[in-house]
Amino acid sequence: MKILLCAGEASGDMYAARLLDSLRERAGEPVECRGFGGRELAARGAELEYRCEDMAVMGFLPVLKKIFFFMRAMRRMKNIISEWRPDAVVTVDYPGFNLRLARHARAAGVPAVHLVCPQVWAWRRGRIPGIAASLDKLLCFFPFEPPLFPATGGFKAVFTGHPLADVFRAEGAPRDPGVWRDGARRVALLPGSRRGEIERCLPRLLEAARIIEDEIAPGGTAFAIPASSPQMREAIENTAAALPSGRKPSSFAISDGNARDILRTAEAAAVASGTATLEAAFAHCPTVLVYAVSAPLAAFARLVIKGVKHVGLANIVAGREVMPELLQENFTPRKTADAILRYLRNPEEREKTAAGLAAAVAPLASDGGGAFGRAAAEIIETIRAKRAAAGKAAP
Repeated sequence: MKILLCAGEASGDMYAARLLDSLRERAGEPVECRGFGGRELAARGAELEYRCEDMAVMGFLPVLKKIFFFMRAMRRMKNIISEWRPDAVVTVDYPGFNLRLARHARAAGVPAVHLVCPQVWAWRRGRIPGIAASLDKLLCFFPFEPPLFPATGGFKAVFTGHPLADVFRAEGAPRDPGVWRDGARRVALLPGSRRGEIERCLPRLLEAARIIEDEIAPGGTAFAIPASSPQMREAIENTAAALPSGRKPSSFAISDGNARDILRTAEAAAVASGTATLEAAFAHCPTVLVYAVSAPLAAFARLVIKGVKHVGLANIVAGREVMPELLQENFTPRKTADAILRYLRNPEEREKTAAGLAAAVAPLASDGGGAFGRAAAEIIETIRAKRAAAGKAAP
């Protein structure tokens, strides 16, 4: 079984790797994998054409600067579809690039399956017919997503459960990430998995950490920053080094990965909007969600995103704010520090918030077999249906 598996960001790489594990467990035949992704997918023996670090850019100008790279990458992936003829093209998140590739695959007669529903419930619902026309199946992490899509033209949207529910259940008790000082209050800082996010968010987070450090009682505070890749570690180090000493804590630890263990052992966290905020919810870690984009992108977002009360996934699933949100001009070091200090100073507030996060993510567990197992079963079913149809059509 030949799978073209494509993940453009660190979170998608994690999902793609675990999906590949489940495909190999369930396929009943060897599974060969090519595509693009990160170190998790590479560790499974996938032949990668491009790395997440090259693909993960956000915002109009950063994309424009790399437009010729993306054009070459699209041509390369289309050529692989034509020459290698995979049994399926499975794209993971990263919709701007991946849905175009999926549309080409389906037009070429190759089944196209996409994992992670684009946020059509937040903005541009007019995309729904186009997405359905591009895919054979859409595998959704949230139960409210499949009803948004009509089952037409052979397309089907399926709720698999959220993979993070399986990841946290399988990992059991948290491991010691080796980043905390004995006796110190433990605060996780997650500035994002893209270079631009780190450059915008990390200085404010470090300033907030300095405020917390100055106001916490004897015993001190330990701050930990997980890096999603060596390249992002370098971006964190460079951004922190450029900040004057008075605008950052006296010390902080940068960890290669270990984000989940850091969140599960932290007393509080500040996390850039994205999948990491959902990880914080599954970790039951009292968290303030933070985010800032460039002024032009923020103005554009205000124009196109209507009727959305919350940005954080935990808040959207819960239907209420279980995770405070500080966005754009509200994302200041002082406000971020105050939100974290509330958790550090008030054990009852911390426990109440942790319980609210646990309740918010409870409906995201798979009905059975785990989210990756359910997703793999849907992909294998699609491939076998295509093979059966091809066999019937053969002379």
